[in-house]
Amino acid sequence: MDSTLARTESNLTIPSTSDLLLRHRLKLIEDLWESVLRQECGQQMVDLLYQLRPIASPEGQAINFLDAEVLEAIEKLDLNDAMRSARAFALYFQLINIVEQHYEQRDQYQAASQDPSWEKKTNSQTISTGSGEEFPLPDAQQNGGLKRGSTFASLFPMLKELNVPPQQIQRLLDVLDIRLVFTAHPTEIVRQTIRAKQQRIARILRQLDRIEEKLGAFGVASSLEKEALQEQLTEEIRLWWRTDELHQFKPSVLDEVEYALHYFNEVLFDALPQLYQRIRRSLKSSFPHLKTPPYNFCKFGSWVGSDRDGNPSVTPQVTWQTACYQRSLVLEKYINSIGQLIQLLSLSLHWSEVLPELLESLEQDRLQMPEVYDRLAIRYRQEPYRLKLAYVQKRLENTRDRNWRLYQEENWQRQIPDPRTAAIYRSGAEFLDELRLIQRNLVETGLSCSAMETLIAQVEVYGFNLAHLDIRQESTRHSDAIAEIAEYLQVLPKPYDDMSEDERIAWLEGELQTRRPLIPSELPFSDKTKETIETLRIVRQLQQEFGLEVCQTYIISMSHQVSDLLEVLLLAKEAGLYDPATGVGTLQPVPLFETVEDLKHAPAVMKRLFESPLYRALLAGGYGKEIQPPAPPSLQEVMLGYSDSNKDSGFLSSNWEIHQAQKALQAIAAPYNVQLRIFHGRGGSVGRGGGPAYEAILAQPCNTINGRIKITEQGEVLASKYSLPELGLYHLETITSAAIQSSLLRSGFDNIEPWNEIMDELAARSRQHYRALIYEQPDFIDFFHQVTPISEIGQLQISSRPARRSGGKKKDLSSLRAIPWVFSWTQSRFLLPSWYGVGTAFQEFLEAEPEEHLKLLRYFYYKWPFFKMVVSKVEMTLAKVDLRIAEHYVRELSEPQDRERFGHLFAQISQEYHLTRDLILTIAGHQRLLDGDPPLQRSVQLRNATIVPLGLLQVSLLKRLRQHGVVSTPGVIHSRYSKGELLRGALLTLNGIAAGMRNTG
Repeated sequence: MDSTLARTESNLTIPSTSDLLLRHRLKLIEDLWESVLRQECGQQMVDLLYQLRPIASPEGQAINFLDAEVLEAIEKLDLNDAMRSARAFALYFQLINIVEQHYEQRDQYQAASQDPSWEKKTNSQTISTGSGEEFPLPDAQQNGGLKRGSTFASLFPMLKELNVPPQQIQRLLDVLDIRLVFTAHPTEIVRQTIRAKQQRIARILRQLDRIEEKLGAFGVASSLEKEALQEQLTEEIRLWWRTDELHQFKPSVLDEVEYALHYFNEVLFDALPQLYQRIRRSLKSSFPHLKTPPYNFCKFGSWVGSDRDGNPSVTPQVTWQTACYQRSLVLEKYINSIGQLIQLLSLSLHWSEVLPELLESLEQDRLQMPEVYDRLAIRYRQEPYRLKLAYVQKRLENTRDRNWRLYQEENWQRQIPDPRTAAIYRSGAEFLDELRLIQRNLVETGLSCSAMETLIAQVEVYGFNLAHLDIRQESTRHSDAIAEIAEYLQVLPKPYDDMSEDERIAWLEGELQTRRPLIPSELPFSDKTKETIETLRIVRQLQQEFGLEVCQTYIISMSHQVSDLLEVLLLAKEAGLYDPATGVGTLQPVPLFETVEDLKHAPAVMKRLFESPLYRALLAGGYGKEIQPPAPPSLQEVMLGYSDSNKDSGFLSSNWEIHQAQKALQAIAAPYNVQLRIFHGRGGSVGRGGGPAYEAILAQPCNTINGRIKITEQGEVLASKYSLPELGLYHLETITSAAIQSSLLRSGFDNIEPWNEIMDELAARSRQHYRALIYEQPDFIDFFHQVTPISEIGQLQISSRPARRSGGKKKDLSSLRAIPWVFSWTQSRFLLPSWYGVGTAFQEFLEAEPEEHLKLLRYFYYKWPFFKMVVSKVEMTLAKVDLRIAEHYVRELSEPQDRERFGHLFAQISQEYHLTRDLILTIAGHQRLLDGDPPLQRSVQLRNATIVPLGLLQVSLLKRLRQHGVVSTPGVIHSRYSKGELLRGALLTLNGIAAGMRNTG
């Protein structure tokens, strides 16, 4: 009986040893999967699963059309068998994911590190850009442009060969600032319990690799140790099968905090020092005289526990507990590391000297912690490093214990007394000073200690806070609060809501310059206004307890105008975060421009802010600082949202408007001596800005990164990036490498005005076609709610945040968040938000001059990183679309009276899909989707094939669920199941498809 693997293998050419090993592992996993199912469910269930599996083509698409016998078998399944079938395919999906994650990192890193060369490939064809210049046009089958390395081992040799000035590289390394932010809406479909099982399976696979390599060296095929590992794999899979995949309850915010911190605990804490060593070694090899960037060139932030936009569960107390939780994790890590150093640094005064400063610090420690001295002075009387580290460890333990009391304190506003004489660390800087004291003694006596260097690197990166907390709230919450406060105090001649933007700005700037308090100590306001005020107050307390670095960013979602930022600044002033006398603030308002209209208005908004002396002083660090020669550049963070702009205008329009906004913002900031840090609000899926980060960074406009970039990391992709140490390290390396390349190697193609005009035209056409379907087609909302599982998705217990913004109606698209919007289309295999409108835009452009315009688009693809990124993402998404399955959703889930009108909508969508696919293939020069990326092509095909039966099972269960309670049609006997049982079955299929597609929304 052919397996999915065998059928997809026949369609692929996989020459590498690594791919052959991957095939071998996939075959092993399939065999074990089948064996477990036979033991758990019997041969009849295994036969049923194999009956369902061959209904996909070698490309992974549903065969045209589905076998009536298969559909009949699915419809006749009782609920128990349907659920077991769904679980079986979901298990298979996730086993595939484990195997691929295990091997893809090694394959990628090996390929990148072995070939650091670069080349240009072109032929003699030329094409005019419209500006009087002509460029060579690459052949469709050639890989034009620079072959850029994604690792440091290939990056720096490439920069050297390109004669990039070393001084320019050094200037960039000195300011290199990579920030990755875990978001507060994890959409993590897989339970942590299941994640732990996946990690154990991954560890067993690594052990199998080592054993088989040893056996291969001796020409032996098997051993008792290998058989034992395979038995462990079988055991793990059986235990997994008997574990519930669905979340048992809706997670609290602190549950989500724990989920996010899992990756710091397991992978990231140790990965950052390794990342530093990789860049140090590679840089030294090519540029031995250049200095390595600081240890903390890559940092992490988090929204988990601090993002309150649309999530009423994120309260000031939760944010306080989140900060304590993060500190507790990092302190435990440090305590363990110090314990290991105590074992390691056993140097004796008989054989090694120490500097006087270390002996002096030991005397101070003895006076402050006599109990440690009394306990250990005799044991360590000749071992000063061990004694010093014992004092350090005790201070860390005292700090941890105090932190735990702060976490448990019911009234978080009441601080536990902290006398100056307490033997604790008040900051990571104090701890770091002691570590450097020890390191200096080692170095100056001719010794080194890599474990100490690693710990110092970790403290520089993580401090005592682990991750920086970003506060986020929606703009109207602040304007509503200001309006209510002003109305209560009667300080305005007319209601704040009735004031024009200019009037608001004038009044806000006036209030920001007065020392008079505006908000009374008691808060006689609505709950929402009180929560908004308390949020700023808790930021002040966080900074006092944890240091300024714990939270200095306040993101304003749905930013539209200047007053949106000034309102937050005024509330910050009232909380003690801004001093009107000096102009110094410890919290920066960060606008989040999300819709296409807001992206277009963003440059004008920021220009008006930069023109304000008050705001420029804030950025510069106070009045007078911005004019002191030579004034260092000020730093302004601006966030750009991919999710809502895509939902608003479609994929092509969203990406182009973000691209243009970055260029315009940079041009606006430069004359005011302001540097920008662009914060990219990318989602996990392509429809929300997701996709390979390396290519996305290289596609950014020139002169907009300059060594600084900040990117969201969505919870749904954390496992695929950070579940394995080497995979996480490779991901961090590719992001850093891309940021360096994008900053140093500037193509200039973004500034060719005729090209920009063409993209303006394409984006406008794409947006028009997208909105004509989504927002102007009267039948579309009903279509969306019937043919996708949007209603059922809201019942998955995967996030503490509601699926809709507050007050949103059930069928109102504007209130529906982007995650469930994209999630729904992914489940039903339309993936509509990621490609719809692109084909029509290209077709209309080609109709004017078919031959020349096709040459131009192909040239864009080979030479313009932005355009290639867009086309590649659309191509990847199209490869995951399965219109035959999508049509099955339409036909089976539509109400009888709606099938005709929905059929017209499906025909329209289908026509756009085929048009887009054909043009993408033509522009890219591919025969099949993803021909340019065989590993990804193989991966998608493997998943597509197994998703087909899962999709059919989902349709069957959704149909039964939605028919529950309705008068049954003759022959339908499924009403004997409760609605809860049917919902559970449907949710299992949602879970399985999301796991297979590797993302939700």
